[in-house]
Amino acid sequence: MKDVLTIQNVDKTYHLGKLDVPVLKDINISIKSGEFVAIMGPSGSGKTTLMNLIGCLDRPTNGKYFIDGVDTSELSDMELARIRGKKIGFVFQTFNLISRFDALKNVELPMIYQNIPKAMRKARAMELLEQLGLKDRMKHKPPELSGGQRQRVAIARALVNRPDIILADEPTGNLDTKTGDEIMDIFKTLNSEGKTIAMVTHEHDIAAMCNRIIKIRDGMIV
Repeated sequence: MKDVLTIQNVDKTYHLGKLDVPVLKDINISIKSGEFVAIMGPSGSGKTTLMNLIGCLDRPTNGKYFIDGVDTSELSDMELARIRGKKIGFVFQTFNLISRFDALKNVELPMIYQNIPKAMRKARAMELLEQLGLKDRMKHKPPELSGGQRQRVAIARALVNRPDIILADEPTGNLDTKTGDEIMDIFKTLNSEGKTIAMVTHEHDIAAMCNRIIKIRDGMIV
């Protein structure tokens, strides 16, 4: 299997006024196509910063980051946004749904930015919500849904543009154990269908369901 994500000698330092705050130090990671990887570490270890770099939401201070062999440091902000839109689906702990939109509209949103026609957007969003057991909740807004239902909407939204890579930041963190297990079953099914998944978690039982665990402490891989 080929490497889909390759991080080479990456550092990330934030400049706060006259203060330099190093967050990541000499990170080297390769994630292969079809892997299901957990990224674990205590609060403040650099997990979320690492996830933001993997998701092209931020750039490294030093080092290289490749997606499918493409050196992202040489891409413009517009090209990075295009990669995010086409290749990567994001799932967050807090769901990040728009509360005034119903489930269907929330799932359609990423397709609007890809200029997909309205009828195709609606059909694709309905298909995914149905697959995720939300056929009768499509017209409900996020405040009218349970935590598990909201996370299913968020997963549907992450999948609409058919990304190869899914990045999940504590996707079970706000859910009870039973609902968290149901969400993990969805991720395992997606992985069995060929999706590459990287998941930040602090829960050992969740990490144990992944193929491989990468541990990070004080900004370094341990």
